Amino acid sequence: MLKRFVSYYKPHLKMFTLDMLASLLISLIAMCYPILTRKVFSTYVPEKDINMIIIFAAILVGLYIIRMFLKYFVQYYGHVIGVKMQAQMRKDMFTHLEKLPYSYYDEHETGKIMSRMTNDLQNVSELAHHGPENFFICGVMIIGSFAYLLTINWILALIIFACVPFMVAISLFTRKRMRNAFTETRKSIAGINASLESSISGIRITKAFANQDIEDKKFDISNKEYVKNRSIAYKAMGIFSSSTNFVMDLFNVACIVGGGIIAITTEAFSTADYTAFVVSVSLFISPLTTLINFVEQYQDGVTGFKRFLDVMDEKVEYEKPNAIKNITLAGKIDFNHVFFNYETKDHILNDVSFSIKKGETIALVGASGGGKTTICHLIPNFYQPTSGTIKIDGINISDISLNALRKNIGFVQQDVFLFTGSIKDNIQYGKPDATDKDIISASKKANIYDFIMSLPNKFDTKIGERGVKLSGGQKQRIASARAIITNPKLILADEPTGNLDSKSSDEIVALLKKSNKELKQTIIMITHNMEIAKCADRIIKIEDGKIIKEG
Repeated sequence: MLKRFVSYYKPHLKMFTLDMLASLLISLIAMCYPILTRKVFSTYVPEKDINMIIIFAAILVGLYIIRMFLKYFVQYYGHVIGVKMQAQMRKDMFTHLEKLPYSYYDEHETGKIMSRMTNDLQNVSELAHHGPENFFICGVMIIGSFAYLLTINWILALIIFACVPFMVAISLFTRKRMRNAFTETRKSIAGINASLESSISGIRITKAFANQDIEDKKFDISNKEYVKNRSIAYKAMGIFSSSTNFVMDLFNVACIVGGGIIAITTEAFSTADYTAFVVSVSLFISPLTTLINFVEQYQDGVTGFKRFLDVMDEKVEYEKPNAIKNITLAGKIDFNHVFFNYETKDHILNDVSFSIKKGETIALVGASGGGKTTICHLIPNFYQPTSGTIKIDGINISDISLNALRKNIGFVQQDVFLFTGSIKDNIQYGKPDATDKDIISASKKANIYDFIMSLPNKFDTKIGERGVKLSGGQKQRIASARAIITNPKLILADEPTGNLDSKSSDEIVALLKKSNKELKQTIIMITHNMEIAKCADRIIKIEDGKIIKEG
């Protein structure tokens, strides 16, 4: 995991090196104060040399001015490095998510995925900046201050250092509990996001059924789970912090008792030495305190990066290395003894075999859950058959690259999904390089052109989230135009008229007939409406994953 985390520093190696150099200088400047203090009190105060005291003060002020600019550099550019690393991780994660199979999204809620991409990576960004900086600065200061303590009085330095193992032991003892607690906290935050995403997306249904109380209760469950897990995390953190702070207080006791005894028994240990020692002890303790306070952020960052890797380690959709990259399919389809089951269910399809000629329209009918939609999901290779083969134009679909296969298929679905943006954006989504002429042509074929032109902003009209400003029929026709603009030879229509009135249904059916007649497209249409099914060249009835009638 560490190796993969460090790899994100590579593009920013130059700036990271400067950041660490600045951190080193900040640490070294901090070490100057006890050294100058000892010199002033041991030499210039006894000699009453005010000029040298002022000169040393001026030197210290100059060093502090330099440290001010160095701290600005570290704070600004260090955070920029962290943000850029976060952006790269987010990009990698988004790219990877697009390559994951349908089965991944069957099992993972959108809100929880969003939480990993936002909250978790924000914590990783903070760790990316503060982690190396804190460990480097604190490491240098701890080693440097302890080395200087040894030069003042090695016996007292060892007494102080003897307290450190207790702090380490406490840290190791409580760290595991903290890590587990923060992991559960991350999960509960993801649960809140999932609940929010579901509730906000379905707010219109909630209002329609006056079910605000139900949504409040659902949200309270995840919200209370977060409070519970966060409380456990803070309890573990409280135990850790209070215990380690107690050990740090012991440093002061050891310094007073040990320093007093040594000062009484040894003439060589002067007041100036003791003053410099006390100041140096504070420099020794301060970075330890910083590291302790950093533990929560460290645990958050490590937990976030682990959850990021959980997504990145998910297997992407399988594609043969030598799969066909460019192909134009005619639309002849053959299912040969196809079996399919989801991981948690028995077979959805049982030995399904049928053939569809090029340019033929087929209606798949039957009770819900029989396997009709599964057939449409197998053709574009969203899922892979458990056994058997699916061929298009005599080519096994597994031998065709996923992009090449899907670019030959047009999708018209019952639950139309339109992206936030304009009508033009959504039609053009089917073919990003489409010209205005192509968009207009597709909208006319989908019988939506006249409606679009009646709008004040025409094709630039914003449709709202998921097309909320449009009727069901209008959304369906825009989705049809999006499919038509790709000029596919194969169209999969899953209940394309299920949510439409009779007029809109007739328009969609007429559109499919037109595509079949003029463009010789092969159409597979799932429907429960037998009147619409009669428009097809053939009807295939499916029940319990088997073809029981065909004709």
